[in-house]
Amino acid sequence: MPSTATTGADILLMHAHSTMNKLPLVRRLEAVGFRAWPASSVQYDGSWQVRLTAGHPSKRLNSVVPLDPSDHRDLEIRLAKAQRKFEAYGRPMVVRETPLASSQLIDLLQKRGWTRFDETLVMIADLVDLELPDMLDHLPSHDVGRFVDASLVVDEADPALKPALAEVVSSIKPPSGLFVIENDDAGPVATTLCVQDNDLAGILSVAVSPQHRRKGLGAEILTSALRWARMRSAKAAWLQVGADNVPALALYASFGFREAYRYCYWQPPGDA
Repeated sequence: MPSTATTGADILLMHAHSTMNKLPLVRRLEAVGFRAWPASSVQYDGSWQVRLTAGHPSKRLNSVVPLDPSDHRDLEIRLAKAQRKFEAYGRPMVVRETPLASSQLIDLLQKRGWTRFDETLVMIADLVDLELPDMLDHLPSHDVGRFVDASLVVDEADPALKPALAEVVSSIKPPSGLFVIENDDAGPVATTLCVQDNDLAGILSVAVSPQHRRKGLGAEILTSALRWARMRSAKAAWLQVGADNVPALALYASFGFREAYRYCYWQPPGDA
């Protein structure tokens, strides 16, 4: 009989060693990821999800996401159809490749000279028995405007993105915690967004302002988010991180996060 230590991420990873056994886990994490970061327009072409958001440039909000490896009919026609939708939104065409994409589609993209970029790890961690660092706890806010303002400052992002980012965050339907650490002199210095979807908690971002990194703020705000999620009965946490983000990978590994699968993006020739 499994011990209580296998009730969270261990159960999700237990049978995910081979590609076929991994697919149910990928499908579940993709589904909660869609709900945690909702696009303003979602259309289906067979099992392809076409996600588009006019106001925000995030690739997760503006991409074609194939969701069935066996769906490889009429690929040329469907790519051209999706291209027209992206053009109507003023967005560059992007295909997101997860283990749910058909090999035939990826072969076609390669033959047509598309470029593969931005490899990302999806990681999960058990929350049931996770020993969290003993740090000052930060309570989540429900003030979307304050969180968005803080996120733009910490990320050093274009303030013009505020309405679009506020719309995305306000559209999240599962319970979410908006975490901000502020410095009396510097204002907001770290942010994270945690979305709880039943027994899974998604960490949508962990951002620390460049001038305040290497001070433990990332661990501090991540600890608060994971504690909040566990208090709300989440059994496992998931997040997405760039494969080349070495500091973030080290931070997440210290909290017990392990790789579940990877995804990347493809773009047509000339769109790099």
